[in-house]
Amino acid sequence: MSEAVIPPARVWLLLGDKVGDNRQVERIAEALGEPCEVRRLVFRERWKQGKPLFVPALFHLDREASDRLEPPWPELILTIGRRPAMAALWIRRQSGGRTRVVLFGRPKRFFGDFDLMVTPAQNRMPEHARVLRLGLPLIRLDEASIASEADVWRERLADLPRPLTVLLVGGRTRPFALDADVARDLLGRTLASMPRGGGLFVSTSRRTPPEVVDALRAGLPAGARLHAFEPGASDNPYLALLGLGDRFVVTGDSVSMLTEIARLGRPLQIYALPEMPSAGRRALALAEALPPIAAAIEALRLWGLAGWPRDLTALHDLLVSEGRATRVGDEAPAVTADAAPADELERVVERVRAVLEAGH
Repeated sequence: MSEAVIPPARVWLLLGDKVGDNRQVERIAEALGEPCEVRRLVFRERWKQGKPLFVPALFHLDREASDRLEPPWPELILTIGRRPAMAALWIRRQSGGRTRVVLFGRPKRFFGDFDLMVTPAQNRMPEHARVLRLGLPLIRLDEASIASEADVWRERLADLPRPLTVLLVGGRTRPFALDADVARDLLGRTLASMPRGGGLFVSTSRRTPPEVVDALRAGLPAGARLHAFEPGASDNPYLALLGLGDRFVVTGDSVSMLTEIARLGRPLQIYALPEMPSAGRRALALAEALPPIAAAIEALRLWGLAGWPRDLTALHDLLVSEGRATRVGDEAPAVTADAAPADELERVVERVRAVLEAGH
C-alpha cells in the first residue's frame, strides 16, 4: 500500500488596515514557504481609530467588507495588532482550540491562548517558552521602491539646500501627547539641531492631528517644505525621502519609521513625545515598584486577565545604546553604527515552523 499523502497545512494571514504591520506578517509567510491564504479585515467606523475591549469576538468588524471567516478553519493563523488578534482568538474558539495562533506583538489579554508571541524591544514581555523576544521589529525595507521613488522626486526636491533634514511626524498614542504646543517645540528643536545652511522637509502621517499640521505649517521657515498626509492621496513622498534625506528627526511614537531609518543606517535623532498625565499610570508604576504587588500583576498577565504594557522608550534606548540614533537636544551629533541591525528573520521562521509542525 502506498503511504497516505498528508495535505499541506492550512495557514491564514489575518491582516488589518496597518500597512507596516501587515508587511511584517507577509514577510514571515514568504520565508515560511507554506501556502498561505490572506484574510483581510475591515473594521467598523467606530473601531478604525478606537480600541475595542480585547475579547475573542468579531463585533468590531465590518463583516460585509471583510474577507469571509468560515470553515474549514486553519491549522495556523499569523496575525498582528489588537483588532486582528481578537478575530484570531474567535476563530480559535470556533475550531475547538485546534487553530494555533502566532501573534506579532503583545497580547492585551488571554496570554495562554497564543501559541507564540514574537515581540520586539518596545513590548515589556516576560521570559517565557511561548515568547520570542527580538530587538527591532521585522520591518523589511523595500530598497527598490525607495530608489524608484527617489528618482521620481529628485528634481522636485533639487532646490532644497543640503544637507537635507527630514522631519517625520507621527501622532498621539497613549501615553504620549502631540498637540500644537508640542509641534512648535518639535519644530524649534529640529531647526536648532540642523546644520547651518541645510534644508528642511517636514512630512506628517495619517495619525497626525490637524492642529499639529497647522502649527507646523505656521512655523515653517522660508524655503522649507511641508507635506501633510491626506487619506487616499497617491502623491506621498515618504519613500523618496528615505532615499534622498541626509539626516532624520522622527517623533518617538512611530516604531515603523524609527526602525526603517535605523535599518538604512542614516543619521537619526529621536524626539520623545511628552507623556500625558495619568493617575492610573502613576499608581501602576508605584505598585510595580513593590515586589509582592509586581509579582501579583505579573501573575494576572500570565493568567490572561491583564495585558502587557508597551514602553516605546525601550526602543529609543536600544537605538541609542547601539549607536543608531541620538535624542533631539543631545549635544552629540546623530551617529550611525558601523553594522546594520541584526535581521532575526531566521529565528522567527524557525519558531513559527515549530508551532505549525506541532499542530499538523
